[in-house]
Amino acid sequence: MDLSSFLVLLRVTGIFRFGELALRGGEIWKWGSLYALGFIIIGLEEEFHYRGYGLYTLAQGIGFWPAAVLSSALFGYSHLGNAGENWLGLFNAGAGGMLFCLLLRRSGSLWMPIGFHASWDWAQSYFYGIPDSGQTLPGHLLNGNFYGPSWLTGGTVGPEGSLLLTLLLVLFWLCISVGFSQSQFQHGGNRRGLRNPHRSY
Repeated sequence: MDLSSFLVLLRVTGIFRFGELALRGGEIWKWGSLYALGFIIIGLEEEFHYRGYGLYTLAQGIGFWPAAVLSSALFGYSHLGNAGENWLGLFNAGAGGMLFCLLLRRSGSLWMPIGFHASWDWAQSYFYGIPDSGQTLPGHLLNGNFYGPSWLTGGTVGPEGSLLLTLLLVLFWLCISVGFSQSQFQHGGNRRGLRNPHRSY
């Protein structure tokens, strides 16, 4: 599951349109590069904050999954101040945090959640030009538009406010669980780049 799959599904059902190009020539590369840099920084900052050393340390005391639930709840709550956000958007943000925790646990590295996080935000805000946690940014490539009930499309919140995304997050969780059955994260261990938690986890 990725954002493109979600939007294609909405397009097939007739409640989303990708729209026309909003940028031309050098503007495409300028804005695309600026947003790529910006969202890589955001991905690094948020993942190290919510899934980094704090989670590593907390997991040593209460176990990985209780620590993951707590950090993901805080991650979802951090979206409360975003304009246009709603309760389903907050829930899905927290559920996305749990998904990132699963990616961390199964890969043993924080880089997979960072890459997923950054690419998701970049695709929403720049490539498709749709709301990201209630915010539509300028300088986007396409003028994506939703036509349908907000509980299905996400409305002004964007995909995070969609019940369909909740179901797809569950599906993606199951796919990761099957595809990466071996856990590589050990909060007290010494495996796959976890010898120094400051460097990898």
